[in-house]
Amino acid sequence: MTYSLTRRAALIGGACAAMLTLSSAPSQAAAKIQRLVSPGGIEAWFVQDATVPLIAMEYAFSGGASQDPAGKPGVGNLVADLLDEGSGDLDSKTYHERLDRRAIKLSFSATRDHFRGSLRMLKDNKDEAYDLLRMALTSARFEPADVERIRAQVISTLRRESTNPSSLADRKFLEVAFGDHPYGRPATGTLDSVPKIEIADLKDYARRILAKDTLRIVVVGDVDPDTLGKLLDKTFGALPAKAELTPIPDVVAAKPPQRAFIPLDVPQTVVTFGGPGINRHDPEFMAAGVVNHILGGGGLSSRLFKEVREKRGLAYSIHEALLWMDHSALFIGNTGTRADRAGETVDAVEKEIRRIAEEGPTQQELDEAKSYLKGSQMLALDTSSKLAQALLQYQLDKLPIDFIEKRNAIVDAVTLDDTRRVAKKLWGDGLLTVMVGRAPQAAAQPPAATPKSN
Repeated sequence: MTYSLTRRAALIGGACAAMLTLSSAPSQAAAKIQRLVSPGGIEAWFVQDATVPLIAMEYAFSGGASQDPAGKPGVGNLVADLLDEGSGDLDSKTYHERLDRRAIKLSFSATRDHFRGSLRMLKDNKDEAYDLLRMALTSARFEPADVERIRAQVISTLRRESTNPSSLADRKFLEVAFGDHPYGRPATGTLDSVPKIEIADLKDYARRILAKDTLRIVVVGDVDPDTLGKLLDKTFGALPAKAELTPIPDVVAAKPPQRAFIPLDVPQTVVTFGGPGINRHDPEFMAAGVVNHILGGGGLSSRLFKEVREKRGLAYSIHEALLWMDHSALFIGNTGTRADRAGETVDAVEKEIRRIAEEGPTQQELDEAKSYLKGSQMLALDTSSKLAQALLQYQLDKLPIDFIEKRNAIVDAVTLDDTRRVAKKLWGDGLLTVMVGRAPQAAAQPPAATPKSN
């Protein structure tokens, strides 16, 4: 059920908090999850695990790319790239040398709704790791030379993406789906906006977003609760008490059917398709997840894969997933095919989606999907990092701390009527479709003959 193309999920998934993963951590981990409150009042979900001498922490602040200034998309992304480029009395080179010397893994990212961070370290290096994180969050330097170096890297990436069919399709899809809403803006910025971002914009973003009232934390690893509480206070305690967030309105993605085409002279046409999705707290969310697994999230067993790849040979792969954000939701999929068969591919996808909307899945498909989704949880999250990421997403989705224990029962409770009802709701209106590639007429033309030399 996961939208599995990582790079594209980063761009489109930037439109949401995360990808849909009904698979969860091993159930025995649930009993270990505890709610920890530091002496200074900072709350975290905590799994103490001394199996290996490692500590993994995932955390997030509300905000993300949706808090970029209206005329300057890409500010949050640039802040994420710069927080570890020197802080306090350490310049960028010295800061990274400190990280490398202790094998500390520290990173930041800006999704649509959250500014996220990740920290990994050996147990013996925890004091230095948390101190370096504290410095990044509270005293980032944003030196002009570092800003220009990172800006140049971002611009270089944007230039490459301007001729990448997958990137163009993803950006156009968000534009079609959300228009002028903040979700319709590219999270990484544009070739026009990124050069205009000033250091003052970066500092103001960090000041407004990095605050304790929206902070969510998960720690998994070899550390005792008392020590962890002190580390959290030392790391996050000096942050402002309250964030200054611009209100973001709820929005429903544009109603299908709609099609857009972007001409690009590339060998393979990329197709991104989707439409309005289902919110995380909709009572039918789990039913939607199960039936979506049947349609396009189940890999080689999905209906779309069988119809588009196996029966018709139109594409090498096809994926589809449910994505959700704080203020909207989507279903979204992608595939690639020959330019002269792009129309046929879209027609095949639309036909299969229309069929499941009208008929729903079969009882056998439902039983097999539920069996897979329940059984796969034991293999889904096999490291402390993956468990920390999943538990943070549960927090951001406002799920209970014992959701792992409840999850299989919720899957079991999904009925055939539930899936048929939600399939019609999700896919009954058709698709928003974006194609990027050669025009079909051009693709059908043979290459011009090369004159023979005399």
